[in-house]
Amino acid sequence: MQFNKQATEQAKEDVKKILTVLNQHLNTRTFLVGERISLADITVACSMLWLYKQVLEPSFRQPYGNVTRWFVTCVNQPQFKAVLGEVKLCEKMAQFDAKKFAEMQPKKEAPAKKEKGGKEAAKPQEKKEKKKEESKPDPEEEMDDCDAVLAAEPKAKDPFAHLPKSTFVFDEFKRKYSNEDTLTVAIPHFWENFDREGYSIWYSQYKYPEELTLTFKSCNLITGMFQRLDKLRKNAFASVILFGTNNDSCISGIWVFRGQELAFTLSEDWQIDYESYDWRKLDPNSEECKTMVKEYFAWEGEFKHVGKSFNQGKIFK
Repeated sequence: MQFNKQATEQAKEDVKKILTVLNQHLNTRTFLVGERISLADITVACSMLWLYKQVLEPSFRQPYGNVTRWFVTCVNQPQFKAVLGEVKLCEKMAQFDAKKFAEMQPKKEAPAKKEKGGKEAAKPQEKKEKKKEESKPDPEEEMDDCDAVLAAEPKAKDPFAHLPKSTFVFDEFKRKYSNEDTLTVAIPHFWENFDREGYSIWYSQYKYPEELTLTFKSCNLITGMFQRLDKLRKNAFASVILFGTNNDSCISGIWVFRGQELAFTLSEDWQIDYESYDWRKLDPNSEECKTMVKEYFAWEGEFKHVGKSFNQGKIFK
């Protein structure tokens, strides 16, 4: 379209206002809504695709580091790449090119001379063409790139398929935990129905607390791990808590897994983060285990084993 300096400058200011709001929102979040990629992230990231490819040069996007971090995280997910390909961030803002604009304008052609009788002669042919079109069957809908990639993926074997059926309905507990009071409903339900043979409870502790700096970055560490374990959700539940303050914090949590082994070893896809934690299997019949389950599930208690105050928690379910 024809260049308009005033409209362009106004558009830049509008973009800055929107980026400021997004940057503030993402200051304490990994994704726009919840703890993993949602339709909100897909929609907004795709809406901003051409901004990042053509407009947001390094100096323009520099004040909005949280937005860029979020955008890069999204477009580097395999599902995004399958559709968008490799997304290269803008190095220099695109400029209006008057010569190229002129070349792209459609050229006016002189109207063709009408032949005598052409109107009448065309009618029978038009009818034949219409009949041919009507008789053609509808072409099969083509598979897009994303569907093709998903269809080509081999179906993974369930790492828990070898385990016998359990009487503990995990999803029922998760629903109660999400929708009802934790102390009076969810935790009693957990212990009344917990299958000690079919499930195990583990305590985790982050190995490198001295590397933790700002609390929101530490929370992103937890959220990132949860996101990479998405396919484990059906057979696991966890409450992971950040204790302490900026530059003086630690991370620990309680995990419940299907089976008696540490679930991460069952699949290569789940082994990215777990080695950064120390793991200890708890005895479900011990008072230590019952106290920890109560404190971590409810996000309240003395947490004597930690020595720092509760900051915030994340739930994997």
